[in-house]
Amino acid sequence: MEIVFFVVAGVFVFAIAAGVVGREARRLAAEPPKAMFDLDEAVDWVADRVPYDVAAELSHDDVRDIFRWHLQYFRSRGVTTNGDGPDGPAGPVVVGGADTVDFVLGQARRAGRDLDPGQVRTVLDVQMSYLQSIGAVGPPARPGEVPPPSDS
Repeated sequence: MEIVFFVVAGVFVFAIAAGVVGREARRLAAEPPKAMFDLDEAVDWVADRVPYDVAAELSHDDVRDIFRWHLQYFRSRGVTTNGDGPDGPAGPVVVGGADTVDFVLGQARRAGRDLDPGQVRTVLDVQMSYLQSIGAVGPPARPGEVPPPSDS
């Protein structure tokens, strides 16, 4: 009699566990994977993909510093936060272009580094390709798709 009780209890526990695991597996399958930015992986990925003339002039440490300064630029624009309101952007945030390169070059000057604007632009372009490949950012905006920046 006790054996029957343990078998029935075991089947019951297994059925509950299988149901919970199945439900969670379906829930996770429906969600897109979270983009995880790994600085070392990103530096290697970008360093392997920049044109030879840029790779010959910049070290991995240079690329890493450009990344750090670019991430500082993202933070200054509110890109690294989630949600709307005081902790995040209210609507689309547009980054890129000359002001991004200028910000990175300014940070480089403050650090006593002399970087070429063309090299920085190339690294930033390849970095954006990396961020798109891991799903951290969307594709470039098309003209008229994003409202003009506000003066806030």
